[in-house]
Amino acid sequence: SRDTIEDCMLSVFNQSYPDIEYIVIDGGSVDGTVDIIKKYESKIAKWVSEPDGGIYDAMNKGIKLALGDIIGILNSDDVYINDDVISEVVREFKNKDVDSIYGDLVYVRRDDLNKVVRYYNSGRFNRQRLSWGFMPAHPTLFVKRRIYDEFGLFKQEYKISGDFELIARIFGKGSISYSYINKPIIKMRTGGVSSSLRNKIKLNKEIYKACKENGIRTNYILLALRSIYKLSEPFPSKRLRKVKESE
Repeated sequence: SRDTIEDCMLSVFNQSYPDIEYIVIDGGSVDGTVDIIKKYESKIAKWVSEPDGGIYDAMNKGIKLALGDIIGILNSDDVYINDDVISEVVREFKNKDVDSIYGDLVYVRRDDLNKVVRYYNSGRFNRQRLSWGFMPAHPTLFVKRRIYDEFGLFKQEYKISGDFELIARIFGKGSISYSYINKPIIKMRTGGVSSSLRNKIKLNKEIYKACKENGIRTNYILLALRSIYKLSEPFPSKRLRKVKESE
């Protein structure tokens, strides 16, 4: 992620909240990513660069190394929308006394972080909608560390929807408490692993499997309806204003 990881890292370093343990997990990159990591080594608590079993293996490595009370995962294509995101998340945990917190996300062009192309509304999520395949935007999800200790880490047999399976496990089967921040807190570049048609089909198959494993009743019709809903969801102008206000 040589082309994007510096933006990601700077968005962490610029956070106003002072007590951040920043851990970087790299899969043994040879594209120059490690050079950028070394450039900011003094600001990183721990970093690892070695071959891994995929994105969920990498996330598990980071969780195992983390010592903090709250864990958030920021992919190398993503950035926090402003410098006060972590301060607001911590404040929300203190005020609401919940197990987890999530917010909205905006997709932006790969070459322009200020060009919003889609809005992910995590507010449409509730436990009942797990059967449709709905979930909070995973990069916006912050979870107390003890939840991972109690319910386990990401399952590596999932290649695309391991984040959904974890959410189905902790929100569905586990019924953990949560609070929703009603505004965007993450910018994500377009073009992720699940964006192709072939991978969308694989995604739905994995979501179906995750629901079955966690006692959530679903079928492929419900999952298809989710896709139709997402395509038809409007992009209200007030959400555009919300993005501008958050930056």
